Amino acid sequence: MTSLMGLINLDHEHSVFNELSYFRSSASLPFGGRYRMIDFALSNMVNSNISEVAIFVRNKYRSLLDHIGTGENWELDRRNGGLFILPPDWNDPTDRSQGDLRFFHNNRDYFHRSKSKYVLISGSQFISNTDYKNAFAFHLDRKADVTLITTDVGEVQPEHYPYFRIEADGSDWVTNITNDQKNSELFTGVYIINKDLLMNLVDTCIAYNKDHFFECGIKDKLSEINVQKYKHEGYSAFVNTIESFYKQNMNLLKEENYRDLFFNNNFVRTKISNNPPVKYFEQAVVNHSLLANGCVIDGTVEGSMLFRGVNVKKGATIKNSIIMQRCTIEEGVYLENVILDKDVHVTRNQKIIGSKEKPYVVAKRQVI
Repeated sequence: MTSLMGLINLDHEHSVFNELSYFRSSASLPFGGRYRMIDFALSNMVNSNISEVAIFVRNKYRSLLDHIGTGENWELDRRNGGLFILPPDWNDPTDRSQGDLRFFHNNRDYFHRSKSKYVLISGSQFISNTDYKNAFAFHLDRKADVTLITTDVGEVQPEHYPYFRIEADGSDWVTNITNDQKNSELFTGVYIINKDLLMNLVDTCIAYNKDHFFECGIKDKLSEINVQKYKHEGYSAFVNTIESFYKQNMNLLKEENYRDLFFNNNFVRTKISNNPPVKYFEQAVVNHSLLANGCVIDGTVEGSMLFRGVNVKKGATIKNSIIMQRCTIEEGVYLENVILDKDVHVTRNQKIIGSKEKPYVVAKRQVI
């Protein structure tokens, strides 16, 4: 898809991940047993034949850069196009831009050099497995200036509160963008925009000292530009809090949800890690759980998600919990409704119990 370039804008994402985001941006947060949250946005773009992707990063992005590397796992390590990491740093004393407009302004050459005429912009907190080729064809067919990807969540949950609601007429032309909490049709944060219009709107926003491109360049100018909506169908999730992170990971333990996200469309790509298969000892008991490669299980695991390399010793019990990479759970430990970040070591006979509404969270590299 040579006429469409991709942009993952991480600057204005809502996140309240507490301990899980002490050392990383939310985009690099582990999700689904073996993935990071940014994997879904990157995979959706690449699987839609987008071969040129940029990422706006501002802070705490070391973990993100370590994960995506050169982009080879997404076939973005290429001579033409490929992956671009775009920070906001600039030493122009006359620069008046603010917020994510500074990214657009300071990286103007990146957009001008591209031969693509359209830009697909996304965040990382909308989890889906989506082919955007149909949405792009819809955008071209309707001759829209902007096409917003929406989804109807049915019952509004707390993780949906920060997102804009979309109102449209019978032909799917957007008439209003609101914060109406009774409206269940949410803007996913993904949209397609004509590149020339994008740059013109950026200049206008900067001229009026604005700091948020979507709010000021599209939402506030809705009466001046032609905006369509395109409804996403299929499994999706919004992840922007500890509670939603726990809930959406636990939802993937339901077989229908897991299949809808990972098997009804293209593969979701991630960083390759060559781990052996899960090793089960004779006393191991595992029920209704998702275990990634490299785990060693000699205890009991029920209704839980274990990432790569977790070691569960004899007599340990894990229930309704999320255990991230390379954690060690010693003998006699009991964990329930717990989230352990990477490289946590729980010593013998410890007992940690949270609740499903407020899971107990342990930051990475702690010894309990």
